[in-house]
Amino acid sequence: MNIALFDYGAGNLHSLAKALEGAGARVRVTADWDRALALDGLVLPGVGAFGVAAAALPEDRDRIRRALVDGLPCLGICLGMQLFFSGSDESAGHGIGFMGGRVRRLRTPMVPQMGWNDVETSGDPVFQGIGGLVAYYANSYVCEPDDRADVIAWSEYQGVRFPAAVRRSRTWGVQFHPEKSSEAGRRLVANWVALAAAPTRGTGSALP
Repeated sequence: MNIALFDYGAGNLHSLAKALEGAGARVRVTADWDRALALDGLVLPGVGAFGVAAAALPEDRDRIRRALVDGLPCLGICLGMQLFFSGSDESAGHGIGFMGGRVRRLRTPMVPQMGWNDVETSGDPVFQGIGGLVAYYANSYVCEPDDRADVIAWSEYQGVRFPAAVRRSRTWGVQFHPEKSSEAGRRLVANWVALAAAPTRGTGSALP
């Protein structure tokens, strides 16, 4: 698997690249969308602010949406997951718009959420072999999908329950950082790489 790890131009991608390589993927760090969409899978990392990352998207967002609908495996992490949506309370800028809904500021007394938190997982295969997932978070914003069927995991912070992970077709997003979440996080990354390598079985969905 040749995986594109997209570089928004901020932050350290080393730990995520190492986790992907540990799962057997060949990682290509790139800021070129032509190259990113031509490889076997795409990872959008959790680095930077929404507006800055949105500015790094191609002007024609439909290029990415169409690739995801056509089955390009994708993993969005933290900010990368938030880019699946059209907009964020954090800053101006248009996301990919692959999922309906919006990114909202955490409605809690204290932000950001920094540190470890329990994740209530579903039976999605990306969680296979992971029991009692406790993951590392660093976020002030969370995704609020229009379709709750897109949510495959939940967490709670200061009494507020929010989506910890989403999925549509062959696109997964996690609000936490699996590359910083010890063995369970590495297992999740390995599961995703295995799922990305599996043959497409007509799982495409219509654009929201």
